[in-house]
Amino acid sequence: MGSTDADELDRLIHERMRLGIVSALAAEDHLSFADLKAILKTTDGNLSVHARKLENAGYIRVDKGFENRKPKTEYSLTPLGRRALEIYIDRMDVLLNDAREALEKT
Repeated sequence: MGSTDADELDRLIHERMRLGIVSALAAEDHLSFADLKAILKTTDGNLSVHARKLENAGYIRVDKGFENRKPKTEYSLTPLGRRALEIYIDRMDVLLNDAREALEKT
């Protein structure tokens, strides 16, 4: 492999649901819990667990409030989370290019 290998990938982001969360938030300034749940087609519990891990790492920000007297949770990507996603994408790009080159040689 090239200068980057799979061991250098951010394992926190590499998990499918967490990658979906940060990717969705990279495309939008903020998303509600309901929006993320619908986009990712997941359960409340699954989204909550993965969002908490990203929040604890400082990758996402969670804002809780009320709208029409109903609780509303909104998520946004932090600068640290955006940078972590950029690095992850760059490393994946290297891995994929290495794989393409290897396939072309066979």
